[in-house]
Amino acid sequence: MTTGRILLVALHFYLIYYFLYYLNTKGVIFQAFEMFRLKSCIDFKPYEGEKSYLQFEKLDGCWSYVGDLQNGQVVSIGSRCEYKDTVEHELLHALGFYHEQSRTDRDDYVKIWWNEIIDGQAYNFDKYDDSFISDLNTPYDYESVLHYGPYSFNKNSAVPSITTKIPEFNNIIGQSQDMSKIDLERLNRMYRCASSLTILDQCTFESINICGMVQNERDDKDWEHTLIATRITTTNKEYIMSFDTSKGLSGETAILESRILYPKRNEKCLQFYYKFDGSPKDELIMWLKTDDGTGNIRKSIQVKNVPGDGKKQWNFANIPFNTRAKFRYVFQGLKGDPQNSKGGIHIDDITLTETQCPTSVWQIRNFTSILKSSSKGDYLPSPIFYNSEGYCFVLSLYPRGPSNSNGDYLGIMFSLCSGQNDRALEWPAVNRQVTFTIVDQNPDITQRMSASRSFVTDPNQRYSKSNGVWVVSRSNFLQSLEPMTNSGDNKV
Repeated sequence: MTTGRILLVALHFYLIYYFLYYLNTKGVIFQAFEMFRLKSCIDFKPYEGEKSYLQFEKLDGCWSYVGDLQNGQVVSIGSRCEYKDTVEHELLHALGFYHEQSRTDRDDYVKIWWNEIIDGQAYNFDKYDDSFISDLNTPYDYESVLHYGPYSFNKNSAVPSITTKIPEFNNIIGQSQDMSKIDLERLNRMYRCASSLTILDQCTFESINICGMVQNERDDKDWEHTLIATRITTTNKEYIMSFDTSKGLSGETAILESRILYPKRNEKCLQFYYKFDGSPKDELIMWLKTDDGTGNIRKSIQVKNVPGDGKKQWNFANIPFNTRAKFRYVFQGLKGDPQNSKGGIHIDDITLTETQCPTSVWQIRNFTSILKSSSKGDYLPSPIFYNSEGYCFVLSLYPRGPSNSNGDYLGIMFSLCSGQNDRALEWPAVNRQVTFTIVDQNPDITQRMSASRSFVTDPNQRYSKSNGVWVVSRSNFLQSLEPMTNSGDNKV
């Protein structure tokens, strides 16, 4: 953080875009705004004549001034900068933060190879005295989204300009995913954020008070606070909520209700993990209970019915709904066939946000072993998905990248497919933004460092076998080969 300049306390944005060429950039900037709202108390609103504002332009490169200039300031999101993490990087500058390697104590942690830096670019590696910047009493952060990568502004593509004194971090610095835990600690400490702007509820059930959730008094059984081996490893333990369906009668229910919640936005996204290991006839039903107009929370709407799958595996639920009235969300477990059940229904790691849910979620199991056994060119086909407009699409995931790609990067191909709504849809399908996000499995959504990449379908681009760009006509398919890594490494 800077102590030498005034910080932006009230943020406004003034977004300039002239042509559809800027559509993807605009979408990525909005994605970054949502990350700040989700993980801090920092908000952004459209420009309305304020003295201090951010003016986004597509200039040469990715750059921002540090702190508030008090008369409006430009943030450049140029070509090869249209990534959520890059926009986060530049917004943190505008909020008053310098690069991680600018810390007073940086020489204890990294080495700058001055002779390998492009002429005229050495100033990007300046460090500052602690009378000018503060680390806010936090340790050096190799994972910071504000840290340069090893090859930033380097002369020789094979020779680094910055290396870490703990060698294991050489592949970590310059990460292109998200703000780190320490980035957020500093941001929230400096701006005195007590809570997120868009998280309404979050529960891992580790506390005996189960996050204020309530057992319904009119059901047949209760959900049980249960200690199990973790979903990620078998060596650690964690608490979940379970409904035993192996005893009693078919049709018996257990109902667990959230505390009363008071929304600020209309849009909601409820996400959680669930598992069935009882009868295939068991069911998990999600309800929304809202104010009935008298102040009582008793108007019920069913938002999702999940039938037992018999697979005994943890699944990820992603449930959108809308409400502006105070409400509770409700889990109802339903016994299907107790005589053929040896387990029950289990839920864990609940997050409720006032954000847009992903259109679709593709859950890939045992990915570590898939990654180890895959060769370049091997791919996994996704199920068929539909977006909110009704377009059909599928994904192909290349764990080691497509056969014609450079480097060992994960690749994703997006393809439109023929679907049941084709005759009612607009063709060609242009000016739609597609965003891929690989989700970190940290149960705390504020600590997830998830990698995202986006592109917009362009009517001027057509599929070519030589370069693999996309088409958008109904008779063909749309595809994009996107390695999940930044193609550029120079952010200032």
